[in-house]
Amino acid sequence: MAKKITKEEFKQEYLRILKERYSAMPSECTPQQKYKALVQYTYAVAAGVRQDTIQRHTAQKPKKVYYFSMEFLIGQLLENYLINLGIRDVVEDGLWDLGEDFEDLCAIEPDPGLGNGGLGRLAACFLDSMATEGISGVGMGLRYRFGLFRQRIESGYQIEEPDAWLSDGFPWEMKRMDRAVEVHFGGYVDRQLREDGKLNFEHKNYSSVMAVPYYIPIVGYGAKDVNVLKLWKAQPAHDAINLDAFNRGDYKEALAERSDIEAITSLLYPNDNQEAGKYLRLKQEYFLVSAGVQSIFREYKDRYGNNRWAEMYEHVSIHTNDTHPALCIPEMMRILLDEKGFEWDEAWEITTKTCSFTNHTILPEALEKWPQDMMRSLLPRIYLIIEEIDRRWSAQLTAGEGDWREAHKKTAVLWDGNVRMADLSIIGSHSVNGVSTIHTEILKNDVFKEFYRISPEKFNNKTNGVTQRRFLIQANPALTGLITDAIGQEWKTDMTKLQQLKDFGSDSAFLDKLQAVKRANKVRLANYIAEHNQIAVNPDSMFDVQVKRIHAYKRQLLNAFKVLDLYFRLKDDPNIEMTPCTFIFAGKAAPGYIYAKEIIKFICSVADLVNGDPVVREKLKVIFVENFSLSNAQLIYPATDISEQISTAGTEASGTGNMKFMMNGAMLLGTLDGANVEILEQVGPYNIKIFGMTTDDIEELNKSGSYHTNQIINSDQSIRRIINSLVDGTFDKSNARFWKIYDAMVSENDQYFVLKDLPAYEEAWDEISGIYRSDRTRWNRISLNNIASSGFFSSDRTIREYAEDIWHINSRAVK
Repeated sequence: MAKKITKEEFKQEYLRILKERYSAMPSECTPQQKYKALVQYTYAVAAGVRQDTIQRHTAQKPKKVYYFSMEFLIGQLLENYLINLGIRDVVEDGLWDLGEDFEDLCAIEPDPGLGNGGLGRLAACFLDSMATEGISGVGMGLRYRFGLFRQRIESGYQIEEPDAWLSDGFPWEMKRMDRAVEVHFGGYVDRQLREDGKLNFEHKNYSSVMAVPYYIPIVGYGAKDVNVLKLWKAQPAHDAINLDAFNRGDYKEALAERSDIEAITSLLYPNDNQEAGKYLRLKQEYFLVSAGVQSIFREYKDRYGNNRWAEMYEHVSIHTNDTHPALCIPEMMRILLDEKGFEWDEAWEITTKTCSFTNHTILPEALEKWPQDMMRSLLPRIYLIIEEIDRRWSAQLTAGEGDWREAHKKTAVLWDGNVRMADLSIIGSHSVNGVSTIHTEILKNDVFKEFYRISPEKFNNKTNGVTQRRFLIQANPALTGLITDAIGQEWKTDMTKLQQLKDFGSDSAFLDKLQAVKRANKVRLANYIAEHNQIAVNPDSMFDVQVKRIHAYKRQLLNAFKVLDLYFRLKDDPNIEMTPCTFIFAGKAAPGYIYAKEIIKFICSVADLVNGDPVVREKLKVIFVENFSLSNAQLIYPATDISEQISTAGTEASGTGNMKFMMNGAMLLGTLDGANVEILEQVGPYNIKIFGMTTDDIEELNKSGSYHTNQIINSDQSIRRIINSLVDGTFDKSNARFWKIYDAMVSENDQYFVLKDLPAYEEAWDEISGIYRSDRTRWNRISLNNIASSGFFSSDRTIREYAEDIWHINSRAVK
């Protein structure tokens, strides 16, 4: 645990670091130098806690969790770690004495380009909660040089630019060349029959890539534990330069091998619309898995020796965050079979008892599969193991009851020329969990129905959560202070204590303070928008927000259609009673997802139409915040009045943005999808607005084949006007005709039921915006109830459930 630090002690140490590192006083240093010195100070404090953690774990040997994820959206770390170490206020006061602005120094830190959306942020929240709950945990990820991309909006179009977040280094990381491992690609497998009649497998003629780990500390709240996130970087295993090519002037060829290797960890999610992109994605996934699993075996040997592999699952849990790390299963088998000398059955028992899997999607196109030929060529030994897993699974099915052919079709790992990664994950894991109640039920009753029939004991639900340290304590210090003054400090690690806030529902003075906090946060966001979008927004207007990855099923289009219809209403009757509203959108579209990019252009064109019209702009504003990131998200969540969670029912696994908005007092407007269902259960029907079709409604509509958008368009004048505006010149000032959207609604029959849900959606919006306009006391009470009911959605609760039910370990909170 970090010792108490006084302001004078901090100032003395900070000045020493500046003098030692830069031979200068603060007034002589650049802001970047002062920021790096502050990180160095914080890192040193965390390192002391880390040493205590290592010593305790060495003595106690607790079970260790290795959490594999292609994304870790950790965000800026400096302020978060100072909060978790309990020294943020001391440091801020000390810097103030030295003439430095704490917030300005924190703002220098880049957002690490290690994730894109909910999957990566969930992984980061889980690491925070593991450290806070006293669980020995290690994150396993990749050190992407350029992240996903930096989004720029130009004339309404998304432009992707490299996210060079490492251009000035990353002071939180420590390169550990001594812990590097080799990862092998290509080549062939030589099979030899041993004297005992068993086969020996040897991987030959492979290409080697060096995997170098960079350690980043994960500081738990209360400074009791510091865990580690390992990010792996790909680099040549030898001097990768073709001197013959270089000497003849062919420099591109001379460095081709080095470039191919470094590409593995250059970008998150390279575009896989073409063969080369698919090949690189598969390479990335195996690189992460092989490097991580090899390091686990090394650490296990260091701790337990070379003779206790059979009990490995008692000391190690490997958890895969979605299907991207599914190759952990055959990679673990490879090491146990080829390097440790186990027979198949015992190796399989160790592997399946060690590995567990979280599914994050139900969309068929998002369930990963790789061409068998590609897997066989790139990973020949791994492919042979997958073949054997599939063969044994098929043999098990034929020995069972029922129609084994149909069961095999629905559960085989190898099918139709592809390797199905979700099937591999389920067969090779002892636990399979969904991330919300409705999502898990869909997995059991639909997506993985046959697996559930065969192995129901594997399936369980773990509803997602988010860390209050990041999304409330750090993002909303004014609300944090108001809560703490009212109910004390315990809620920061036990969010169930927030229920005590319900006692203040009739306290008008408290509700006034809550409203003042919200307005101050809206002013803060309005200032950000004025600086970055050059648009003035009214902080007294209602802030209606939808910020998330741009995808058809998330239905940003439904929201934009609503805004357009409100615009048309005001144009028809400028005196109509309407709540002044600022609509805020943000999110990135995948580089190869053309339809999602057109949705962004449409939103921006609606913004140009609305914001440029003097008749409506006092009542409506539309903002698209470019380059959505954790940094600007922490400004957006506290300022939001309405949280738009409007995905088509049955498509969103959980969502975590809904939880972040809830913690900050926003009212949810949404469908019965994902974790919205549990939010409704927690907060009650009077503090949330649910609209639209349910999963049962959609299933019935799909079965009957009775949904025809032309009927809706022809019968509803408002909807017809919206659809016609896509192509009739309404947006000519933005140089845009939206034929892809038009075709999706008209010719392709609206896959995600945007037009079907639009009338109910607008009616719901009109109702809650009326509350905001006419009954602010009721609105503030709704806001308070959302905050008070958000405790269930802490990632601390989620992690305790994972620990007890899946990893079979006890967190500090339940010891």
